[in-house]
Amino acid sequence: MSTFSIFVILIIVVCFLLILVIMVQNPKGGGLSSSFGGGGSQIVGGVKKTGDFLDKSTWTLAGLLIVLILASNIALKGSFGDSDSKLLQGDDIEETVPEAVPEEIPAPATNTDNTTDGQ
Repeated sequence: MSTFSIFVILIIVVCFLLILVIMVQNPKGGGLSSSFGGGGSQIVGGVKKTGDFLDKSTWTLAGLLIVLILASNIALKGSFGDSDSKLLQGDDIEETVPEAVPEEIPAPATNTDNTTDGQ
């Protein structure tokens, strides 16, 4: 399995987690934090300030997604090896010389007997 494939799998997992975290949040202040009693600072089940946790996890997953995308780009470029063109490098290029052009080109044949066809 290539490095790029591993990054693609990690990107898919992070996207799935990011979707889950965003779907749990409620844009009007409800969401998961309201189901634990409404108060964000109330301790229920060992979780304090659930809304803050969801906000931090959203930003963390979004940052991780950006880092993984950039790393996958680097891994993709590295898997193709040297992507520079040989024409730009100038190494190992055999110069092709065009075939010699004859110095004198024969003139096209002309009708010299001044006769016209059919008249």
